[in-house]
Amino acid sequence: MSRQEKADAIAEILEELYPEVPIPLNHQDPYTLLVAVLLSAQCTDERVNKVTPHLFELADNPYGMAEQQVDDIKAIIRPCGLAPRKSQAIYDLSNILIEKHGGQVPQDMKALEALPGVGHKTASVVMSQAFGVPAFPVDTHIHRLAYRWTLSTGKNVEKTEADLKKVFPREKWNKLHLQIIYFGREYCPARGHDPQKCPICSKFGRKSLF
Repeated sequence: MSRQEKADAIAEILEELYPEVPIPLNHQDPYTLLVAVLLSAQCTDERVNKVTPHLFELADNPYGMAEQQVDDIKAIIRPCGLAPRKSQAIYDLSNILIEKHGGQVPQDMKALEALPGVGHKTASVVMSQAFGVPAFPVDTHIHRLAYRWTLSTGKNVEKTEADLKKVFPREKWNKLHLQIIYFGREYCPARGHDPQKCPICSKFGRKSLF
C-alpha cells in the first residue's frame, strides 16, 4: 500500500469516528482564540478552558488587555504554566494589535507569527479555526501520530507538516487536524497505548515501540 492510499484509508477512519469536530478551546472571536492557543502551549486544553473565563472577565479584547498590569494577567494564568512569559506576550501582542492592526487579529500568517508568543503552530491554528483558511497545525501529538502511522519520517514538526499536506487534500486540512487530535486522545495516547486495539495502528502503525 502506498503512503497516499494509507492516508486515504486513515482519513476515512477519522471521518467515520469524528464526523463533527468542535474546536477544543473555548473562545468567542479571533482574539480570544489567539490568547487561548497561546496559553495552551505545554498545557492541556481542559486547563486552559478553566482559566480563560477568569482572564476574559478581566479583559476579552486587545484594548482592555492593554490597560491591565502584566502581574494581574500572570496571576490569573498561572495554572497554565510559563506564566511570566505568557502574560508578557499577551500584554505585548495586545498593544501591537492596537498599534499595527487596528485592534484586529490579522488574517495573515506572517503577521501572526510576528506577534510575541505566537509561533507557526499557533498562527496556523488561528488561521484555520478563526478564519477558515486551510492550514495543518502540527503539534508534538500530531507529529507523534504521523510517525506512528508511517505518514511521515519527519524529525521535526515542520517536516511532518509538509508531509501531511502532501497526502491529505487541502480542503480537509482544518478538519483533519482536529480529528487527529481527538483520535490521539481517545485511541492513540503517548503512554499505555495498545496498537492492537487502536483502529489505525492495528492496520497501519509501525511494528516497534508503540
